[in-house]
Amino acid sequence: MSPAPTARKGSNAESESVDSVNAPSTVKPIPELEWIQSMFTFETSTGRGRGFLRLAQAEDGIWKAHMLYTALDGIKDHEESTGARRSHGGQNSSEGGNWFERRQKTHTFDDSEPDCLIIGAGQAGLNLAARLQALNLSVLIIDRQIRVGDNWRSRYRTLVTHDPVTYAHMAYLPFPSNWPLYTPKDKLGDWFEAYASLMELNVWLSTSITSSSYSPETKSWTVDVKKADGSTKTLHPSHLILATGHSGEPRIPTFPNQSSFHGSIYHGSAHKDATPSSAAGKKILVVGTGNSGHDIAQNYFEAGAESVTLLQRSGTYVLQAEKGGHMLHAGTYDETGPPTEDADVYSQSLPLPVQFALGRNLTKAIAEAEKENLQGLENAGFKVDFGHDGSGLFRKYMTKGGGYYIDVGCSKLICEGKVKVVNSPAGIAGFEEHGVKLADGRVVEADIVVLATGYDNMRTSCRKILGPSIADAVKDVWDLDDEGELNAMWRPSGHPRFWYMGGNLALCRIYSKFLALQIKGVEVGLNDM
Repeated sequence: MSPAPTARKGSNAESESVDSVNAPSTVKPIPELEWIQSMFTFETSTGRGRGFLRLAQAEDGIWKAHMLYTALDGIKDHEESTGARRSHGGQNSSEGGNWFERRQKTHTFDDSEPDCLIIGAGQAGLNLAARLQALNLSVLIIDRQIRVGDNWRSRYRTLVTHDPVTYAHMAYLPFPSNWPLYTPKDKLGDWFEAYASLMELNVWLSTSITSSSYSPETKSWTVDVKKADGSTKTLHPSHLILATGHSGEPRIPTFPNQSSFHGSIYHGSAHKDATPSSAAGKKILVVGTGNSGHDIAQNYFEAGAESVTLLQRSGTYVLQAEKGGHMLHAGTYDETGPPTEDADVYSQSLPLPVQFALGRNLTKAIAEAEKENLQGLENAGFKVDFGHDGSGLFRKYMTKGGGYYIDVGCSKLICEGKVKVVNSPAGIAGFEEHGVKLADGRVVEADIVVLATGYDNMRTSCRKILGPSIADAVKDVWDLDDEGELNAMWRPSGHPRFWYMGGNLALCRIYSKFLALQIKGVEVGLNDM
């Protein structure tokens, strides 16, 4: 099949053509369904883009449109400064200065205002800033950390990414081909720092917001910030973006008689490392069985704790990074896959509800490949949950942001009985001097209790940083709306010219482009906001 360039009836497309690099193919995503699929390019009066189409055979034998996905690549006359449109770089003059002198001036914003102010210099803020600057918008990132990348460096010592490097590239600057498959947290922090420098991003560190307000009349923000040297500065950006992570503030529950406990209690976000001196002779109870709960339990076991126990309230989805993790990305984000830009279009071309439905078959295949590990977990008393309708990891992540563990070693410890599991569906009733009393009356002895209880909605960070007037105007973040789309993230938030940006490295790479184009559209008058 090689469709000729044509215009779709009812669209404003001026031309469409099949991308010759991504020719039509026939696939069977599940045994009972066959598609003819193809990537294509399109052009409208205002933009250029790419899309993905799927045809399915109807009962009468005729192939009909089943799904159509379109993604804007660029706005006409406002394209990214990449490739043939890249900057010259060789200008030097006594009036304008050389490159270094121009960078110093741009970074200070002494004589100008940023078009966009981004709060947070993690993967969300860095990817978005790079995209916005490529669209010739001025951008300032502020972050309370001392160095770019400290949001990863400051986390627990044993942390590595749970997503493979082939999936986790950043905008414009992919990881080198000799980069490890899973990135240690300090190495990733160093990459972020290098990325900010190489992408010429303007980052003010040790800087925090002291007040903010929005003017509907001027369609701009007034933001007061306190800088590293203690000085204050007032900024007037057109857009404000919260990029502090797709989760909000740590969820720290309190319990009856907590003050009577003779040991220590802390939230998983405060965990740095379990050392032989801190773990020796100690009984550890980790409350929560997500990624961080497992990692912290493994850390304490390897440090020589007397005992380590995971407290589980409900089932957790588990897949092994080396098996199921590979199966999730096989053929799309691996060494055999297409260029990342093509993989991004393909991976986002299915509506989320369809992805969830198709995920059931993949979840079954992963479970079959990992049945020995899953059986061992169940034998050890660990409750495995395969997600809503058996849809597995992706739905868990996109709707809850948790409830799963990508296994990098702790499951083996559980199967071998080295890390114990205690189930308590009704949770914790309270504390005693030397342990935790469960709702059914059992007592688990502990010297250290780690609350790996997750994080609140990102809206809580909005409230903490920007105050109630803005937080009350915006929507909750994450989970799906009535149309099956993600709430508030990467799209209008509910407040004019305020945006949320977050997600894992891959989603930040993908959706930073779409958010940057939305903001650029506002700035050039294509979107009214």
